[in-house]
Amino acid sequence: MLDKLFRTGKVEKKVIEKIKKYIHLLCNSADCLLNTFKNYDLEGTYCVGNFEREADIIKREIISLIYEGAFLPYIRPNLLRFIEILEKAFDNLKHLSSNFRYLNLNLYKKIEEDCSKIAFMNTEICQILLLAFESLEKDNLREKNLAIRIYEKKIDEIKLDLIEKLKKLEIQNFWDGKILSDFLELLTSFSDIIEDASDHLHILELSLK
Repeated sequence: MLDKLFRTGKVEKKVIEKIKKYIHLLCNSADCLLNTFKNYDLEGTYCVGNFEREADIIKREIISLIYEGAFLPYIRPNLLRFIEILEKAFDNLKHLSSNFRYLNLNLYKKIEEDCSKIAFMNTEICQILLLAFESLEKDNLREKNLAIRIYEKKIDEIKLDLIEKLKKLEIQNFWDGKILSDFLELLTSFSDIIEDASDHLHILELSLK
C-alpha cells in the first residue's frame, strides 16, 4: 500500500522515511526509560528530552512537506493526525521521565517488578507500531493491530493489580503518593496512545483502498 502513497514521487518517499525515523526515536525513548528504571538512573531519564528534540525537527520537516503539497489531499489529514498522536506519545514519555526523577524510590521498589514489566511491554508495543506502519506496504496490518491490542490488554491487567498494591502501601507523605500515582498513570497510558495510533493507521489503510 505504501506504493500508493509514493505515487507522486520522491517527496512522498522522503516523508515516509522521516515518519519511520520519528517512530524509531519514540521507541528509543521508551527503551531508554526501561533501562533507567532498572538502574534507578535519574540522570539517564534526560535521554527522552534529547530524543524528543531530534524528533521535533523531523516532525516539523514532515509537516512542512505535507503542507507544501506532498500526497493527495485526502491522505494528508490522516497522516497529520497520525503524527499528532505520535507527538502525544512523546509527551507522555517526557512527563514520565520527569515524574520518575521525583519518585520516592523506597515506595517505587515495592512495585518495581510490575512497573518494569509494563516499561518492557511499552518498548515492545512501540516496535510493533513501527512494523505496522511498514506493513502498509505489504497489506498486512491486521496482525500488528491485534498484537498491539493484546499488549494493551495485558498492561491494563497489570495496572489493576498495581492499584490494589498501592492501596496497601503505607504512604506518609501526600506528595509521595500523588507522584507515584501519576507515574503509574503515565506508565500505563503509553500503550493507550500507541493503540490509538495503530487504529489511525487502520483508517489510513482504508483510505488507500
